[in-house]
Amino acid sequence: MEEGSRPKETVGAGSDAVGGVIILSNTEVQRLRRRMNVLAFVVAVQLIVIVAFCIAYTKDRTGSESLSAMWENTLSNAKYVDLTHAFGPSSPLWPAFQHATFGAAHSDKAYGDLIGRNQEFTYLDQGFIATSYHIPTDQYGTQLDPPAHWNEFGSTISDLPATIALRPLVVINIVDKVKLNASYHARPEDVLAWEREHGQVPRGSVVMFRTDWSLHWDDYAKYGLPLVYPGVMLDTLKILHLQRAILFHGHEPLDTDMTPSLEGEAWLMHNNFLQAEGVKNLHLVPEHGALVTIGFAKAQGGTGGLARFVAVCPPEWDGGATVWEQPGAPLPTQG
Repeated sequence: MEEGSRPKETVGAGSDAVGGVIILSNTEVQRLRRRMNVLAFVVAVQLIVIVAFCIAYTKDRTGSESLSAMWENTLSNAKYVDLTHAFGPSSPLWPAFQHATFGAAHSDKAYGDLIGRNQEFTYLDQGFIATSYHIPTDQYGTQLDPPAHWNEFGSTISDLPATIALRPLVVINIVDKVKLNASYHARPEDVLAWEREHGQVPRGSVVMFRTDWSLHWDDYAKYGLPLVYPGVMLDTLKILHLQRAILFHGHEPLDTDMTPSLEGEAWLMHNNFLQAEGVKNLHLVPEHGALVTIGFAKAQGGTGGLARFVAVCPPEWDGGATVWEQPGAPLPTQG
């Protein structure tokens, strides 16, 4: 496929052509409807963004109109899916790293009548508590790797621009191939197959590879990481970055590939690209038509980022929850 070309649509096996008129089967009609619904969601977001910026530019350069219309009309009814593992002392970890330890925070010195030196904060005595975290590595749980992870001249996690905060989400499903071969690595043809169904991978998007490896996360915490795992081929990464100009890719395992030199990760970092590792719940989001929010701990000069990824899916999507179902304020009491 030539760079920038769009795959041609073909009539499915379940359709017929009579007198030059294509008659679709019921299955293809339902598929077409689903794709039209997703397209309508994406177009609605784009139109609202354009209108909001036009209003802000023509009426008030300070942005008082801003993007509130997009929130009211679209995003407040969208479905939100968390793509992030909670991390703790028992989280799965690359064997060469040390596990984190959590504990109660203690005072460094006395502070008036509130607390004495080296005392634990408690609900009973101070009315609040705090937690102490010892995290020996930033390569922990769901993470965002900046170039400085491998590249001594690369950008660190605190150098990342705010413009990466919200992007289109592409999910390439290779689950069936991984079931046949646990060490299957996503190939260029997997990207092209996705494009035949949904159109060219959007420029600046985040591309995540669904393998369902993360469904056994709790087992990895108990018994250790498996020696064999799915990954992404270097040729695939080159197509996505050099021909499709994506922002970054993500995968469920904690390494990009199984090559001895970890060639995919090395190429990404030395060419100043990001990557996401340890993502989850890709089985709960659509392959096309969603957005992803990107958050991370902004450690000064950090070479890795404890990350939070959330998929924003079309309102008619079955998975996830709306802000009306989980408003976030007030939060539920812990039982």
